[in-house]
Amino acid sequence: MTADDLPIRIRPEIAALPPYRQGKQAGPESFKLSSNENPFEPLPSVVDALRAADGVNRYPDATASRLRHRLAERFGVLPDEVHVGAGSVSILSQLLLAAAGPGDEVVYAWRSFEAYPGLVLIAGATPIEVPLTSNGRHDLTAMAAAVTDRTRAVIVCSPNNPTGPIVTQAEFDALLAELPPDVLVILDEAYAEFVTDPEAVDGLRTLGLDGRPNVVALRTFSKAYGLAGLRVGYAVGHRRILDAARSTAIPLSVTAHSEEAALASLDAESELIERVRVIAERRDRLVAGLRAQGWRVPEAQGNFVWLATGEETSAAAERFEEAGLIVRPFAGDGVRISVGEPEAVDKVLSIAASVVEDLPEDHPGRKLA
Repeated sequence: MTADDLPIRIRPEIAALPPYRQGKQAGPESFKLSSNENPFEPLPSVVDALRAADGVNRYPDATASRLRHRLAERFGVLPDEVHVGAGSVSILSQLLLAAAGPGDEVVYAWRSFEAYPGLVLIAGATPIEVPLTSNGRHDLTAMAAAVTDRTRAVIVCSPNNPTGPIVTQAEFDALLAELPPDVLVILDEAYAEFVTDPEAVDGLRTLGLDGRPNVVALRTFSKAYGLAGLRVGYAVGHRRILDAARSTAIPLSVTAHSEEAALASLDAESELIERVRVIAERRDRLVAGLRAQGWRVPEAQGNFVWLATGEETSAAAERFEEAGLIVRPFAGDGVRISVGEPEAVDKVLSIAASVVEDLPEDHPGRKLA
């Protein structure tokens, strides 16, 4: 889309911005491994809660107060230090709209979550992308060096989507020590429940709101809790920062059914944790199998793995799709593959073995470093 073919005047940066591209949908004979969804259906108790919910003719509670109070109690904070939105990405958008505008800058690692550049541009600010290290990790030293007097926010994604590695608590603490205290730090932890590395940063248990008022931690019910279709996420942070986000939010965007499902999921958390453990074990088996084949796979701590297929990305994605595996290609960089059903894991390993054999010997995606 260009400004020339628009019937009205649109901001040039928006006219040039491609819409968010969702992971490709899968047919009935395929496995959808493109959107990092939970392969398990919602728990029966969650389904029962949804069936029992009524009042679709009424607007929901604008602040999702029952869920906010429940989460506040869980994390030992005040209800006003919790904000609920239609997925954590909506809260990220709200925070950027509140903190950054024309002339301002937002720093984040790249490649990371594909929504970051667009959300920064929509806010009117300038994206500052800091390349990942060769093993797919945040280069926090370079990110700190990229901060200027125009920087209004820094986004840290742990585990990083789409590459997989975490940021450690020590690394995150060191980054905060380097940043001005009035720069917003957004810790995007959409996949935190899948993390098994004890050194990983944990924004909700260890950050401490009193000592770090400029940090906001984001989490979601979409991934580990299996509620992607209901769109509900949350943020924990300083009340005044979250008030600013609430001011930019679209009112009534979190439905009553989403709140009910989230509350029911928290009630059934022990069952959900067991499902997360199963997915993490499948992930580790998948990583081990891929590395044994000769793939150079970064540390995987989410519910997905990353293959750095580079210029061969489109061809590799087609090979997987031909075998009934819908993966997420990022042109010129690599392929992200969600951890799905057991049969899907076995099939991924089968196809990946043939793909890696066709890569050049000196390809960066080959051989574990």
